[in-house]
Amino acid sequence: MSLSDRLMAPGDALRQWWARLSRVQKWGFGVLGFGLLALLPLFPPPLLNTPGISFGGTMAQFAMVAIIAIGLNVVVGQAGLLDLGYVGFYAVGAYTVALLTSPSSPWNKVGTSGFFSEDWAWLSCVPLAMAFTALAGLILGTPTLRLRGDYLAIVTLGFGEIIRLLADNLSDVTNGPRGLPGVAYPRVGESERLPDGVFSSGNTTGDANYGTWWFWLGIILMVGILLLVGNLERSRVGRAWVAIREDEDAAEVMGVNTFRFKLWAFVIGAAIGGLSGALYAGQVQFVAPPTFNIINSMLFLCAVVLGGQGNKLGVIFGAFIIVYLPNRFLGVHFLGINLGDLKYLFFGLALVVMMIFRPEGIFPARQQLLAYGKRARELLRIGPDRAGVET
Repeated sequence: MSLSDRLMAPGDALRQWWARLSRVQKWGFGVLGFGLLALLPLFPPPLLNTPGISFGGTMAQFAMVAIIAIGLNVVVGQAGLLDLGYVGFYAVGAYTVALLTSPSSPWNKVGTSGFFSEDWAWLSCVPLAMAFTALAGLILGTPTLRLRGDYLAIVTLGFGEIIRLLADNLSDVTNGPRGLPGVAYPRVGESERLPDGVFSSGNTTGDANYGTWWFWLGIILMVGILLLVGNLERSRVGRAWVAIREDEDAAEVMGVNTFRFKLWAFVIGAAIGGLSGALYAGQVQFVAPPTFNIINSMLFLCAVVLGGQGNKLGVIFGAFIIVYLPNRFLGVHFLGINLGDLKYLFFGLALVVMMIFRPEGIFPARQQLLAYGKRARELLRIGPDRAGVET
């Protein structure tokens, strides 16, 4: 067995075990897995706990990045479109919420009653953030998705930088580098001890702090997105994405409208990125341009590549690695060096090693028939004659 096989055999074994399960069994293990995941901030294992920072806050950040990774996986992993500026959609979603709810924003026109009241301001802005980012994906994708490969990557990279520079220079609208403070968040669980609710930054005591509550909200959103993306994968849209990813020219010859399906992937991925941006704005309650730099865009792409392009659960694991490891080593010193400050070095080395030994990621997508796959496998196993199928 080669070195790469020894390194990645556990990941392959887990993937093959998962592939053999029936749909009902997958649902059962999925519910159990996400249930245990939701309990982690309340009962953090000693080996996983982050002594330098709140574990609940770390898990909240993980849920947010996991949603980003799922959305980027639609674009990169499913449709095979190299997007280096995905952080731009993340920024559009965050600034949509901030511009509509921050007291420092000139666009803060949220009313004082009804669904747009202070208590419901954040929730009412979430669908608007997704709609605006989907529109941004449509505007960007319509003229650029006829490009391929490096050319498309350069255009998307430029888009991400344009959004950041606009946020940095439009001081009259975005407050420039000073950012927009006081962003709205869900007003839930208000009490004498927590007058601003459980989602406020003032809820810092105990395991069920505000980070834990944001993590639980992120888990709910993540499950909903996984269901949506999973249904898309098994539909005609998902089969078209796979065909485009494998060979766009062949897909077009076979009658697939490649431009339309690529645009679908771009718009859906953008909307998911906007949702994560809205989650970030409410969680941090402050939005500023430096958060949306190209380095963070590379980290999001790193989560997809490490976890396994095209594998939804794989990219969630990649997001966990991206978020957890820097927080775990925060404040840990070795030879006088804070290991938490070397995260970019470690991730760069990890990518180099992955490209050499495992270019498809830790949990690569399993190639299978997306339509009638179970029935086709049964026919191949027992033969068409015994299955009563005419030949």
